[in-house]
Amino acid sequence: MNDEALNMSIRKFLKTVGVNSQLAIEKAVRKAIEDGKLKGNETLPAAMTLKVGKLDLDVKFDSELKLE
Repeated sequence: MNDEALNMSIRKFLKTVGVNSQLAIEKAVRKAIEDGKLKGNETLPAAMTLKVGKLDLDVKFDSELKLE
């Protein structure tokens, strides 16, 4: 195993997930506010699950998204 290759591969994956997740959340929040489903001052529970099938890795991360 090449530790440097693994590290770079993980970083690339996490950057892709981070950027695309942020864009998706921002788009969904804006639409919900436009549609009247949110006022814009809520705190939203959020969860993310990381799975790597061949490693039997299944980890859930919970947090909150504060709109104000």
